[in-house]
Amino acid sequence: MTLVGHPFPTVEACRAAAPRIASDWLKDHPALVRDALACTPAADLPALPVRQVADGVHVHLGPVAQFEDSPDGWIANLGFVIGPDSIAVIDAGASRAQGQALFAAIRRISDKPISHLVITHMHPDHAFGAEVFREAGAAILGHERLADALQGRGRTYLDNLTRLYGPGPMIGTRVVLPDKAVGGSLDIDLGGRVLSLTAAPPAHSDNDLTVLDRATGTLFAGDLVFRDLTPIVDGSLPGWLDWMAVPQDAGAIVPGHGPVAQNWDEAVSAQRDFLTALHRATREALDAGLPMSEGVPAIVDALAPLAGRWKSFPESVARDATAAFKELEWE
Repeated sequence: MTLVGHPFPTVEACRAAAPRIASDWLKDHPALVRDALACTPAADLPALPVRQVADGVHVHLGPVAQFEDSPDGWIANLGFVIGPDSIAVIDAGASRAQGQALFAAIRRISDKPISHLVITHMHPDHAFGAEVFREAGAAILGHERLADALQGRGRTYLDNLTRLYGPGPMIGTRVVLPDKAVGGSLDIDLGGRVLSLTAAPPAHSDNDLTVLDRATGTLFAGDLVFRDLTPIVDGSLPGWLDWMAVPQDAGAIVPGHGPVAQNWDEAVSAQRDFLTALHRATREALDAGLPMSEGVPAIVDALAPLAGRWKSFPESVARDATAAFKELEWE
């Protein structure tokens, strides 16, 4: 564990206060015990690789893979924006360990206060490192439905990831709820640098939130945009298509997965083709009167020609076909 909320000017000052700080922290984490204690310069901590995509905008690009193909779940794109007075982080990673590594990456670039953490949606690869940034002093913001989603699914997500990766990679990870809910839109100010947060209707999930850096036009789209990794429908397929039908006024677009895009069409064209084909194939299965047991395989077969454009396609497309069938059969 790295306790990030207590910076010190010297190692000696840290050593004097560390036993009390660790003891207080452990009272709130009764499942953990202290074995050893050390004071470490932030520059020596393990850090995620990040790159600057615009002035003051830094991004960590996760590997293009689903959880099952990852050794630790560190698959999402994460980022942060440095303003004149403070820093906003966009998504916190899949575990406390990844949140700590993102914090260390930030500290290698800037020692400004971290004032905000924005969670783009409920999925654990984006949300489960949040406690690190709360300890660092950030207010946590999310969609108005995020808290309910995390309360309803968070424990199951955490149990599943612990079974998948083992307790080591997930140690200290807890489900953290947002401090502030965004229902429509909200601006946050980093000292003259404004980020605009916008809540989307149900699409990829029912609690998607985008972040626009007005200084550079960079849009953090979260999982409303997938590139290279097969999109996952966990909200509303028609809603997602409707969201994509209105181009975003943005410069560079940071997707939830895959490489940064330089314009709107580059960001969403492949995803639009995939989701449109999914919608069409699902409609055809329903119009043919197929039950779900036959309809889902028919949808998967219809989408097979797109497989070469997407990673983790066979597993994800069956899940998408099931979600789409369930939603559209009630139209």
